[in-house]
Amino acid sequence: MNPGVAYALGAYVVWGLFPLYFKLLDAIPATQILANRMVWSAALVLAMLLVLRRWSWLRLFREQPAVLGRFVASALLLSCNWLTYIWSVTHGHVVDASLGYYINPLLNVALATLVLHERLRRTQWLAVGIAAAGVGWMALGVGHVPWPALALAASFGGYSLMRKIAPLGSLEGLAAETGLLLPLALGYLAWTSHNGDNAFGLGPWNLKLLLMASGPVTTVPLLMFAAGARRIPFSLLGILQYLTPTLLLVLGLLLYHEPFSVHKAIGFCLVWAGIAVFIGDGALRLRASSA
Repeated sequence: MNPGVAYALGAYVVWGLFPLYFKLLDAIPATQILANRMVWSAALVLAMLLVLRRWSWLRLFREQPAVLGRFVASALLLSCNWLTYIWSVTHGHVVDASLGYYINPLLNVALATLVLHERLRRTQWLAVGIAAAGVGWMALGVGHVPWPALALAASFGGYSLMRKIAPLGSLEGLAAETGLLLPLALGYLAWTSHNGDNAFGLGPWNLKLLLMASGPVTTVPLLMFAAGARRIPFSLLGILQYLTPTLLLVLGLLLYHEPFSVHKAIGFCLVWAGIAVFIGDGALRLRASSA
């Protein structure tokens, strides 16, 4: 197997199986899980940078202060995405999380048009419109907007956009983001300790180890994704990314038995139809350019 494909598949499979990990922590408030994830991810990334001796990128913040502002924005979007995902899994909304990551690539295309002024082809607009119709159908049929899905798609779409225009690699970028979030996370955990409800401090050792594992659970798939993205075509990477929401949907339906009404099923079918149009258009364009 192409090593790039193996790295990308590994990242998407791990992300798709995240609910198995976060469900073990569902007795802990989502905000505390998020804070621990920030702390242990920052600790692991710092250790890796110490081993690799990669610190030259820090000069960039002094030479170009605007770059720091971009990473503040990406760090806040990343924390919103993490919190929404953790809350969705621990509160029985794994299916909604899968919907968010199904529509995320189409939202990225829309953001590229609105912010980066990229031009979309008619078939791409059609794909976005069909997916939007699916979300609207679910909002009307179910009686409420699937806000966890929209929040996940919007936060990760915004994060991807900020990282696209930020001049740092995967490891250095994650180091900057977790470093910026670290004071907030430590301050919040200190406040919970003062109030006597810090889950890490009060919990047994198996719970402590689970929370500490949030560092490698977060960092390893990100590095695998970065390694895969450098080795395979972006078009193939775009197709493989649908493995994550598919695994989330399977877990939500078969393992956690979340409700899946007829209206929601029709909405999902519309979203899948939009994705099919999007992938088909990309495949035809790729074939034409190869010819």
